[in-house]
Amino acid sequence: MLAKYNPGVIICLRKLTICTLLVLLTFSGHGQEFLFNRKRQKQSISFKCIKNLMVIPVFVNGNGPYDFVLDTGVGPMIITDPSIIDSLNFGKLRKIKVLGLGIESVDAYVSQSLNVKVGSASIKYIPAAVLKEDLFNLSGHLGLKIYGLLGYSFFNSFIVDIRYSENRLIIYDRDTRIKYRGKKIPIEIENQKPYIFATIDVPNGKTVEARFLIDTGASHALSLEMLNGTGFPLPEKKIKANLGMSLSGLIKGYVGRIKRFNIGGYVFKDVVSGFPDFASIADKIDLSKRNGNLGADLLRKFNIQFNYQDGFIYVKPNGFRKVPFEHDMVGMVLYLDQQTYKRVLIGEIDENSPAEKAGLQPNDEIIGVNFKSMDAYSLNDLTEMFKSKADRAIILEIFRDNQTYFKVVKLEKRI
Repeated sequence: MLAKYNPGVIICLRKLTICTLLVLLTFSGHGQEFLFNRKRQKQSISFKCIKNLMVIPVFVNGNGPYDFVLDTGVGPMIITDPSIIDSLNFGKLRKIKVLGLGIESVDAYVSQSLNVKVGSASIKYIPAAVLKEDLFNLSGHLGLKIYGLLGYSFFNSFIVDIRYSENRLIIYDRDTRIKYRGKKIPIEIENQKPYIFATIDVPNGKTVEARFLIDTGASHALSLEMLNGTGFPLPEKKIKANLGMSLSGLIKGYVGRIKRFNIGGYVFKDVVSGFPDFASIADKIDLSKRNGNLGADLLRKFNIQFNYQDGFIYVKPNGFRKVPFEHDMVGMVLYLDQQTYKRVLIGEIDENSPAEKAGLQPNDEIIGVNFKSMDAYSLNDLTEMFKSKADRAIILEIFRDNQTYFKVVKLEKRI
C-alpha cells in the first residue's frame, strides 16, 4: 500500500499502494507470533493519527524506536527506509527482485532473522522485506520519519482494539476474555489480509454486495475497482484524478461520491471514493479477490476490535461517525523534500483545480500560509485545512525561482 516517490511525480495519499501491488515470496520457517513478556495479558499503546494512518513506535533488534504504519493491508513486515539496513547490519541478507507494475523489478532484501518489539510484546524471526531504495517517501508525505509498515504478524498475534477516537489501541493476549463492544461483523483472512462484505449503491440505482480489503494503511475512504468483471460504474459527477502511485507508476482514474455504503447495518451517505482506471490495472492486480478497498477515512468512524483468529470484528461508531466525507478542495499534493524533510513542496496539481487557477506550479515551495510561517503547521494541518470549507480563501506565500509570491487560493467543493 505505499506510494513510490519520484522527484517529478508526487504521490497522492488518497491511496497508499504498496503491498496490494507488491509480489513477494512466501515466507516460512520460524514461529511468527508476538508474545507478551512474563504474565502480561494486555497493553495500551498510543498512536499518532496522521492523514488517517496509525503510526506506532517499533523496536527492531534492540534499536529504535522507529515509527511504523500499522497496516492491515500488508502481510510480511515491510521496511521502506533503507537507512535502517546499515544500522541493523543487513549486509548479508539475501537479495530478491520484487515485481512491480509497469517496471521490470526493484531490489529488496529478505529477512527472517529480525527481532521486533512493540510495547511489551515481542516477536523473533519476523518475516520481513527490506526495500533497497526509499521508493515511497512515506516520510515526505506524512511529515514524520517513517521506517516501514507492520501488518499481519501483529494483528494475527492479538485481539487488537483500535480506538480511533482516543488515538490509542489496546492489544490483548488471544486467550484473554475481553468485553466486545458494538456490532459483530464476520471477516475473512486470505493471503494474510482481512476482507469484509458490504452493500453499496451503484449509479444505475441498484444495490450490490461487494467484497472489500480492510486497509488501515490507506488514507482514503473507499476505492472501487471492479464489478462483474469490469470497471466499477462511475457516478455522474466526478473529476479526473491521480489516485496514487505503485511500483508501476501513476494510478489514474476518477474521484466521485457513492450515495450509500452499508457496512454491518451502519449506513454512510455521499462517501468520497476513488475509481481506478480498470483497463490500466485489470491485468496487473488480482481483482478476483475483491471489488475494492475500504480505507481509514471510513474505518476511523468506528472503534474497531479485530479478531483475526476467529474471523470477526466488532465495530462501534465514535465521535467521527457524523463527520461528512470531504475531498481535497485545492487540487494539489504537498510533500516534504527528501533531503531535509523541512521544505514543503507542491507536487502534482489537478487540471482546472483551485490550485491551478491561483497560478501555483509543481515544485513551488510553500513558505507561509495565512501570513504564518510553516513552523506553525504540520502537513496534516494543511491537509485538514484544504478540506475545511468551500469558498474559504487561503493565502499561500511561495518561493519560486529565487522570488517570493503571494497566491490566494479559494477552496472549491469539486465533487
